[in-house]
Amino acid sequence: MKWSTFDRTKPHTAADFPLPVSSEGALVLLWDLEQVEAYRDGRPQPVIPAVDREEDLLDRREAAVLLDVKPRSVDSYKNDPGLADHVVVVGGVEHWPRAAVLAYAAGRGAMSAPSGRPKGSGDMVPRDLLPGRIAELLDANPAVTAAHAVDVLGISVPAAQRHLQQERAARIVALMRTDPGLGVEGAAERLGYPPAVRRAALKAAQELYEAS
Repeated sequence: MKWSTFDRTKPHTAADFPLPVSSEGALVLLWDLEQVEAYRDGRPQPVIPAVDREEDLLDRREAAVLLDVKPRSVDSYKNDPGLADHVVVVGGVEHWPRAAVLAYAAGRGAMSAPSGRPKGSGDMVPRDLLPGRIAELLDANPAVTAAHAVDVLGISVPAAQRHLQQERAARIVALMRTDPGLGVEGAAERLGYPPAVRRAALKAAQELYEAS
């Protein structure tokens, strides 16, 4: 099926189409290949095992649940060698084996760590955690403004604009890699970025995509 046909007919919205295997609320939806092939061929869909396995790949939200922290905390943890050395990118989305996440938790005592700062305490947010907080704001509202980021995080307007632009650009590039036929404009449109915030993000995304 051509992408244009898929985009028009949206077969993944059919009632009997396999459910995504992505975590709830994930920006990029992923499906199990064997289930989709069975659906295409009219065969019974294989059941995904309900038992947790060490080799299961977890995205940032699933890893956050396992670590008992907020997803934004995973954004800061993921640079630690305990996770960075085991990252697996699927469809442009970072995943980590369950065993690696459990080992990381055991090494840092992350299972009992606090789940992050409450909203409104942005003036105390360490610089290295800002990308994760910005990502959380975009998860909640793709059209979030720099002014709102300033209010919530207590950062300067230039910092809010810079971090929002960088995160939007990264998400545009991730979507373009998932769908190589999609340009920066189409990716920004699909991600829900309003025209008022697109220009800077589109330029940054194009430069990032060409450099990668």
